[in-house]
Amino acid sequence: MYQPVKIAPSLLSADFMRLGEEVAMIEAAGAGFVHIDVMDGHFVPNLTMGVPLLKSLKPATSLVCDVHLMIDNPLTEIPWFIEAGADLVNVHAEVLTEEELVRAVAMIHEAGCKAAVALKPKTPVSALAPVIADLDMALVMSVEPGFSGQSYIAGSDRRVAEAAALARAAGNEAMLIQVDGGIGEVTAPLVAAAGADVLVCGNAVFKAADPAAALQTVQAAA
Repeated sequence: MYQPVKIAPSLLSADFMRLGEEVAMIEAAGAGFVHIDVMDGHFVPNLTMGVPLLKSLKPATSLVCDVHLMIDNPLTEIPWFIEAGADLVNVHAEVLTEEELVRAVAMIHEAGCKAAVALKPKTPVSALAPVIADLDMALVMSVEPGFSGQSYIAGSDRRVAEAAALARAAGNEAMLIQVDGGIGEVTAPLVAAAGADVLVCGNAVFKAADPAAALQTVQAAA
């Protein structure tokens, strides 16, 4: 919380015909993470990237490979993505019981990776409570997960502040807070002021006329 803001461009908005070039571009522009959206067509109504893409991507970049599992069965697939090269694995609280959430975080840590838990916009921030003391990062979704290009849901910054307060109360001052959805030059300062450290940007970076400049503009605004 309240650390220098890092940008995590989402490959969901990248040009898949030029993916290697796109990743090299964001790395040169100063991105801190590369955000990999994994969707299964069940938890969210979309199908996207999987293990083969991550396995190909990992050797090509020094960026943190931030894998966002928008899937129904994370306990089964966590080991697949860790083996493929994930540096940070993000699971959704909505698909796991409290016991399973604790097990998922422990599984990620035991494999030597960073653990994060994501929340859909209507999920109470209190859902993080069973694991908040052990998390490396919490992801506050500021759109409904599933598709890129959606508009930021007003008030999401208040949820960021709530997550920051929950982490402080648990003594986990080192926990990062990530925000994903509709983040650009206008919304970045709102969530950063509330305590966000990592901003996922899709269209705001990859669909800009000058993506590298756009990334730096969003980071400066935050």
